[in-house]
Amino acid sequence: MGISSDNVHGFVLAVSSSIFIGSSFIIKKKGLKKAGTTGTRAGSGGYSYLYEPWWWAGMITMIVGEIANFAAYAFAPAILVTPLGALSIIFSAVLAHFILQEKLHIFGMLGCALCVVGSVSIVLHAPHERTIHSVKELWHLATQPGFLVYGGIVLVVVGVLIFKFVPTHGNSHLIVYVGICSAMGSITVMSVKALGIALKLSFSGHNQFVYYQTWIFTVVVIFTCLLQINYLNKALDTFNTAVISPVYYVMFTTLTIVASIIMFKDWDSQNTSQIVTELCGFVTILSGTFLLHKTKDMGDGPSSDSPVFTNQNTNQNSSC
Repeated sequence: MGISSDNVHGFVLAVSSSIFIGSSFIIKKKGLKKAGTTGTRAGSGGYSYLYEPWWWAGMITMIVGEIANFAAYAFAPAILVTPLGALSIIFSAVLAHFILQEKLHIFGMLGCALCVVGSVSIVLHAPHERTIHSVKELWHLATQPGFLVYGGIVLVVVGVLIFKFVPTHGNSHLIVYVGICSAMGSITVMSVKALGIALKLSFSGHNQFVYYQTWIFTVVVIFTCLLQINYLNKALDTFNTAVISPVYYVMFTTLTIVASIIMFKDWDSQNTSQIVTELCGFVTILSGTFLLHKTKDMGDGPSSDSPVFTNQNTNQNSSC
């Protein structure tokens, strides 16, 4: 199965998005570190970063990247677009090495190469975009029992993390903040894709904003995005960027692919060989992110605790 023109458009937009988003992590981190010296840190519940120009520069950069990402979902399936987020890890890790002095060693470079190889594998074997003629079709897919169950599980897990684990483990366990962002992110992507398709159809002359379903998707996008931004800021202000990026990518991408398979049934039109190749590409990307994480370990020195789940060592390298 060849690469469709829509998939090519989605690929170009996704790569552009990764460049902007990867850079935004570093710019925002500089703003958070600078704001933390004059006010209450975001990781401690403060919002002094809102007065820091560097943080706003990072937010603008991220918004540009998210707009490109938004457009990419309108052209290509989530199983193609989302894994390409690994490229943002590469840009983030490289910039963190030079700007934030968060070391990138030889194995980290190998991890970057693996991310690229895995991304290429997925792009070459990704399914074609499902043909949608109306937002009502998207609403039908979103209200199928399978996706409703998935959405319910996400809401319960996020609720437990926010009200039970954030107050007691938020500043010591990275998985808490990143888990909230990743779980809600999978819902965000499905809603963003629905809204993007609605806009695409509207621009082609078939107004989709006359349907209430379009506005429901819009509200979901706004709510979930604001929630993600809040907890991502807390994670960035508390933990090493070189750890946040790969862990967030792995969790977010995995959950998004699961959500897409459930809602859009992306694999229904593919044979076993194509599915296995995509999974191998995804595993290759996961291997790359693991190596990037181990690069951080090499830079921080030995520790008795796992840095994925604690920030014991990151505080030695990052003064937020």
